[in-house]
Amino acid sequence: MGPHPAVAAIRLAVRRVLHDVLNDLARTPAAASTPTTPTAAGTRALMDRPLVLAACSGGADSMALASALAFEARKLDVRAGAVTVDHGLQNGSTARALDVVHRLRDLGLDPVEALGVTVGRQGGPEAAARDARYAALDAAASSLGAAAVLLGHTRDDQAETVLLALARGSGTRSLSGMAAVSGPGGRYRRPFLLLDRETTRKACVAQGIDVWEDPHNADPAYTRARVRHEALPVLEKSLGRGVVASLARTAQLFRDDADALDQWAAAATREATVDGDPDHALDPAKLFPLPSAVRRRVLRRAAITAGSPAGSLFSRHIEETDRLITGWRGQGPINLPGGVEARRSNGKLVFRRTTAAE
Repeated sequence: MGPHPAVAAIRLAVRRVLHDVLNDLARTPAAASTPTTPTAAGTRALMDRPLVLAACSGGADSMALASALAFEARKLDVRAGAVTVDHGLQNGSTARALDVVHRLRDLGLDPVEALGVTVGRQGGPEAAARDARYAALDAAASSLGAAAVLLGHTRDDQAETVLLALARGSGTRSLSGMAAVSGPGGRYRRPFLLLDRETTRKACVAQGIDVWEDPHNADPAYTRARVRHEALPVLEKSLGRGVVASLARTAQLFRDDADALDQWAAAATREATVDGDPDHALDPAKLFPLPSAVRRRVLRRAAITAGSPAGSLFSRHIEETDRLITGWRGQGPINLPGGVEARRSNGKLVFRRTTAAE
């Protein structure tokens, strides 16, 4: 008899991602120069095999991910490890993190690390915790030399992300949700974006894996918790149980559109950049005929390149900057986050940092 259907589903999802990671490594110049004959592969030292980490909180999604990684890595030329992050936001969080480490090692994962972080306040508690977590995962991946870090986000998480973006009036990129592959060099991989949260829970039950339910996930003080336990259930009651799947599918459609617009904007940036200008100024005459969705992407890229923090650069900033092209009446510079200003001068649009960023 084969594994439980939920277990089979999570293992298949992880197996596909591991094959993608190995294929990506095989295409890199370093991998291409390494002998790949069976003899060479068989004599490589254990530590030379690529390392893939699972980011694990101890919840059902991430424990299902860790168990599938441990199982599938044994069949492939991959080492499987894990990292758990202690945000220090709850009493007993350090002891809980150490317990997660113990359970991950029992699954056969090695290395396994618990990383303590200090959560700031910028952007609110959820955003600050996320920033601290990803900084820790980046540091662990770099120090351990990991080829990839697997994240346990499910289709339900994707639907919540899209709904939050809709509520905030975000643009196409935010509405595209979480990417299956993201981060520097494609470091982060999300195998479960096509699987629902219930599948990961069933997989843990079927394998007898103990999980920890983070009380923050049900705390109405957190926006995502309210979306999960209040907003989505109301939508499903009113519109039917296909809402989560539809929102996740919408994210992929938006992602395809956003990718195409970003490629167009990159080409438009090259075309509009003034040759030889030390500030990489843009030619307004070449930007004016572009569709607003493309033109504003060009402006956003230019502002970020000049030093404006992407997370603080909102649509209102770009809309004001866009008027330097579409509604030019001799107005003064536009002040942008990070001490950057956008100014139209001598027939050029220049982005320049004028003060030190706070």
